[in-house]
Amino acid sequence: MKLINREQIAGMNIHYLFYSLDYFLDKQAELGFKTIELWGGSPHFYLDSMGYQDAKVVRKKIESRGLQVKVFTPENVMYQYQMAAQTPELFEKSFQYFKNGLQVASELGCKIMQTNSGWGYWNEDREEAWKRSREMISKLADEAGRLGICLAMESLRPQESQLVVTLKDAKRMYDEVNSPNLKILIDTTAMSVQGETIDDWFDVFGDEVIHTHFIDSNPYGHLAWGFGNRSLQEYLEALNRHNYQGCLGQELTEFDYYENPGEIDRKNMAAFEPFIR
Repeated sequence: MKLINREQIAGMNIHYLFYSLDYFLDKQAELGFKTIELWGGSPHFYLDSMGYQDAKVVRKKIESRGLQVKVFTPENVMYQYQMAAQTPELFEKSFQYFKNGLQVASELGCKIMQTNSGWGYWNEDREEAWKRSREMISKLADEAGRLGICLAMESLRPQESQLVVTLKDAKRMYDEVNSPNLKILIDTTAMSVQGETIDDWFDVFGDEVIHTHFIDSNPYGHLAWGFGNRSLQEYLEALNRHNYQGCLGQELTEFDYYENPGEIDRKNMAAFEPFIR
């Protein structure tokens, strides 16, 4: 099979929550990562609706270790800001938060900021939440265009949202936003939960797929490779069929990984090694 570039494998800091950012970066360099998808959550990176920490200092830390940030992923599930925020005040605060996230991405040298649809109340009309999500994504896509950045939208699992949780939902949102600055991110766990495939997503979106959260699962879980029941080789072959050149974001969120994230990353990178040119 066609091998991937090491630079495509993007280490992520989300499971290093109880370690410092410096520790994470040192581990990535030690384990042979070249690329980072930076999760913008405390304590690693402070970002809110009013401002954010000095992104230039963080960029210097990353680049001093021979690493580069390709994608910025502001926290958008666990914290209060989200795309379909329910009240006018929270909607505006969320917009300012994500707008600041775009500015951070620009200062880090990224061309991509990750996003999703957010979620509405389970006891409200889904279409009302959909309208709020569409409005937020549309406004942010306009802001992204001014900075030369693209939003990469992923689907979520049905336990996380009732909005974009399937390929069909993603196509509807993509079409309704109708912006050249909104692109697509394949999350292989959300995809697997729905019984979808990488080929399915490329058949619909083609080159509009610019990023992936490329992880093992069973089908739930955001697992390191070898910890679930998906085939790494088959997934890579599917990407190769579509000449995918983007990153493979390692979004590992299992709480069991938090104690020794470096060891998890070591095992994860070892799984990739036979497929790296």
